[in-house]
Amino acid sequence: MAVVKANAYGHGAIETSRTLIRHRVTRLAVFSTEEGVALRQAGITVPIVVLGPLFQEQFDDLFAHQLTPVVSDPSVLTALGQAAASHATPYPIHLKIETGMGRLGLTHDQLEALINSRRFPASLQLEGLMTHLSDADGSDPDSTEQQITRFNKAKKLVLESGFQVPLVHVSNSGGAVRFPSAHFTLVRPGIMLYGYHTLPGTVEAPDLRPVLSLKTCIAHLQTIQPGGTVSYNRTFTAKCLTRIAVLPIGYAGGLNRHLSNRGYVLVRGQRAPIAGLVCMDMVMVDVTAIAGAAVGDEAVLIGQQGNEQITASDIAEWTGTIPYEVLCAIGQRIPRVYHST
Repeated sequence: MAVVKANAYGHGAIETSRTLIRHRVTRLAVFSTEEGVALRQAGITVPIVVLGPLFQEQFDDLFAHQLTPVVSDPSVLTALGQAAASHATPYPIHLKIETGMGRLGLTHDQLEALINSRRFPASLQLEGLMTHLSDADGSDPDSTEQQITRFNKAKKLVLESGFQVPLVHVSNSGGAVRFPSAHFTLVRPGIMLYGYHTLPGTVEAPDLRPVLSLKTCIAHLQTIQPGGTVSYNRTFTAKCLTRIAVLPIGYAGGLNRHLSNRGYVLVRGQRAPIAGLVCMDMVMVDVTAIAGAAVGDEAVLIGQQGNEQITASDIAEWTGTIPYEVLCAIGQRIPRVYHST
């Protein structure tokens, strides 16, 4: 079940989903009803699971577009059952169990109360049972093993009470690699679909290739005299005659402001340091050392140029975050161009 939430981690949910389906992926997962509706309106018909919280105001859209909700709260389960009562057949749902993430899910006590009360709505079909691993990419596997044990206890309770649950899923990207005992009937790869991982160095990572490149071009060049400054608040001062290239992308397009005076882009196969503060719509880079740099030259923010490469992981390291955030931050107004391979 491929996770395409957050606009497929910045890659474009519709085209990414279509590509995954062409490669025989049979289920997709999104965060919200709105994300699921957008895929349905694009003509995507495979089962779509909504992983995030569910509100009663979303029930109509859920039913109209045949989206499968993950239910994490007993009161929502009751309300959904009432809303689904008019359907000819039981409506499929997945039930989420809290095992250690401290976020969404029924606790074991809540699950026991639900099972023992025999109040699971007849209008709903328990198609799936799931939990979410909080530390599958951590250095110590013990907490994840404990979560798997807690989930197995919950699964045993559900199955022994007479439910038949065809879809059981626990593993995210890290879990799918490190914990075979948590594969069950589905895994939920997310970040690894896009060529990245956050596994510790002690774990052998799969051979991944980043899917996305982020590129622009030099829009303007100017020469700054020694002592001249660049961008807001004059945080960059030229120490010598300096050539500055202006690129038409800034933090509104997903270029983190923490890259100011810290990050790099690629121009003519060389690293050009960012000079001054990243602006909303533009960023300046120092191309003094890059012979022949000219207006119209390609500038690579994520990707490869010549023998040099900048990845989302590099940017994450420079800005103190994770590649997930770097990819998800790429603005909607940045055009996505897709190439078949």
